[in-house]
Parts: sequence; structure tokens; C-alpha cells
Amino acid sequence: MLNPLCFVLMPFGKKTSQSGLLIDFDSVYDEFIKPSIQQAGLEPLRADEEMGGGIIHKPMFERLILCEYAVCDLSSANANVFYELGVRHAVRPFTTMLLYAEGTGQLPFDVAALRAMPYQIGPDGRPFSGSGTQALLAEKLKESRYARTDSPIYQLVEGFPDIQHLKTDVFRDRVDYSQNVKRQLVSARKTGRDAVSAIESVLVPLENAESAVVIDLFLSYRSVKAWDAMIDLVPKMSPPLQTTVLVQEQLGLALNRAGHGEEAEHVLLELINKRGPSSESYGILGRVYKDRWEAAHNSGNSILASGLLVKAIETYLKGFEADWRDAYPGVNAVTLMEIKEPPDIRRIQLFHVVIYAVKRRIVVGKPDYWDYATLLELAVLIKNNEDAVSALSSVLANVREPWEMETTARNLRLIREAREHRGDDVTWERQIEQACCSIIS
Repeated sequence: MLNPLCFVLMPFGKKTSQSGLLIDFDSVYDEFIKPSIQQAGLEPLRADEEMGGGIIHKPMFERLILCEYAVCDLSSANANVFYELGVRHAVRPFTTMLLYAEGTGQLPFDVAALRAMPYQIGPDGRPFSGSGTQALLAEKLKESRYARTDSPIYQLVEGFPDIQHLKTDVFRDRVDYSQNVKRQLVSARKTGRDAVSAIESVLVPLENAESAVVIDLFLSYRSVKAWDAMIDLVPKMSPPLQTTVLVQEQLGLALNRAGHGEEAEHVLLELINKRGPSSESYGILGRVYKDRWEAAHNSGNSILASGLLVKAIETYLKGFEADWRDAYPGVNAVTLMEIKEPPDIRRIQLFHVVIYAVKRRIVVGKPDYWDYATLLELAVLIKNNEDAVSALSSVLANVREPWEMETTARNLRLIREAREHRGDDVTWERQIEQACCSIIS
């Protein structure tokens, strides 16, 4: 009797992940995935090399649809693999196992909440044999035969694929309802916390509400600086939504703003450990250390403050190095390097890289408040009055939420105070700072 087939969806050859980790996918298949499948009593079947070029042929569709089992490696965010996974999830409610190599960076948002099994990669790009994951994968493949639904389509869309007209009408009603709630949240953010809370009360239970609405509610509490409400909202969300990178990052931000810095640090470090380095995760973690530095500095504990300042700088640098397109952690690193006594000489080279990053984003992307605020801060750092005034006008025109301007004013104050302490003339820097403060008040 022939063993059931297990189709393997994964890249070929050696690839470098977004975090810079080298992965030898051929070794991953030969030394880890293939033996695990065989150990589970299945027959491994990997896509032919010529089918990895972007065009899916009839045999590929047949394998995706008809193979009783599938293993999908998401490590390098390969476009072909994600397309194939989408096809598989649309036609097979269960028996699809997801894998990813630890330390390869965050999984894309759409699959971040799905249950995926991590495995370890050694310095040579080959799977780490001592991790015990081979037996674990084999066991999970054996368990999957008991028809536990793993496709998010079958989990979340009731009655799929038998979608009747009546159900599409219900779906249309839900979309209309969600859009209406979002419009109400826009208005509530302008009114204050009580207005946002009133909308939350009609969404109970939150775990059954549309994810986009729950996230909008979550960020609306952030807009009105209701940090404790943000924290309290997370356990009310559906379990998959709770574990997404966005929610965990913003939970870390809220915990820190609410004065729970140690909890914030724990949440963010655990997120980085599980999902890999990210400019946003490290940027928020950098703010945790920055706040600790300022508290130690203000209390007169200079030795502790010095150590925390270095820790904040290095954390922001890790965030910028994770994605040089995101200038936010970069400008924070440069600002703290300027404040440090003596100033960190690395800031001189870093200035130009951060300026390039934010200017490219403004040219090719959709610039927001933080892009213009970054230009303003950089202009102040390099003592360019003309550019600072120009950037300030864009900052004032793009303010969305009061806490954003508070952050910018705070950074400008830190720069001004450090230079004032050195005896510099800070007349125009003070004027820029006061202009920002006038918007807050």
C-alpha cells in the first residue's frame, strides 16, 4: 500500500532572509523536512525546480489540490510559496503544516496569526539538528490526519465554500455596519475617551467583532492617550488577533506610556525573539530605554543614566538596521548620540543615511506626520535653520494626534537642553520648540 503524499511548498537553493540570515533551503528539505515526512509515514513530494519561476502549471495545481498533506515553509516570504499556500487554503480545510526559520524576520501580517512551527538554522544556513524539531514535525503531521481545520478561510468564513445568496447579503450588512462604526470612531477620537468607550460597549463581545474594527478601536484609544484602556482591550480580542505583531507592538507602547516599563520591555523582547527584528518593535523598545534614561537623568543618577542612554542608542540602531527605509529609529539614535556626553561620533555618518531614508519615503511613498517630524529634527540636529523652518510648516500641517507633537517637542527640548548645557546659543532652536508646544496647548 502506497503512503499518502505530502506536498512541500518552499524556495530552492540558498536565500538570504530580510534579517540577513542565510538559509540553505535544499539542506532544510533534505535534512529536516523530508525525513520528518517519512517518519510520519508519508511520501514527500517537492515542487520541481522548473516550476519555481513564477508560472504555476496544471501539475502544480493538481498537487496543491489533490495531495492529502502539505508542508509550507514561509521563512523567506517567497511570493510563489505564498501564492501556493493561498490556493491550498482555499481548497483544503486541513492537513497543511506551516514552518518558518527562527530569526528570519517577521511573517507578513496576513499569516502572522496562523499557527506556524519554528525551526532553527545554524551559521552555515543548514537546519540545526539538535533542536528536536524533526520528531515534532512528524508528530504534528500525524495529528493533522484527525481533520483539525487549519485553513483560515474554513475557520473564519462560515459555510465556505457553500456560500449562498442569503449569506452574501449578511456579509454585505456586516461590511456596512463595520464602515459605520469606523466613521463613528473618527468622530469619537475628536471628542475623547468617553466617546471611544461608548463605541466599545456596543461591540461586545469583541472577539466576535471584525478585526479591522477592533484594531481601529484599539488605535482610537491611543489617539486619546487612554493607555490603560488599550491594555485592557487586548485580552478581549480574539486569540489570533491578540498575537499579531501590530497588537503586541502597540501593547508594548501602551504599557510603557502607562508607566509599566518592565512589562513593556518583556512584551517587546518576546515579540522580537518570536518574530525577528523589526524597525517598529525596536523603535518602541528604544523608547522604553529612553524613558528610563530620562528618569535616571532627572533624578541625578548619572551613572545609571549613562548606561541607559547607551542602551537606548544601541536599541534604536538595531531598529534602523532592521529596515533602513524606516527613518524613525534612525533619527532617535542620532538625537540621543547628540545628547550623549561627549556626543557619539557615529552620528556624523548616520545623519546622511537617515536623511536619505526619510527623503526617499517622502518622494516614493505616502508621507505622514512622522516623516516631516523626522526632517524637522534632523534639520535642528545639523543646525540648519532654513530647513528646520520649512520642515516645521509641513509638521504643523500634518498633525493628526496630540501625542505625536508631544513626542517631537520632547525630542527638540532634549537637544536644546544638551546644547544649552554645553554653552551653545540655542535661540532659534528654542523658537522651533515653542512653535511645537503652542500646538499642544
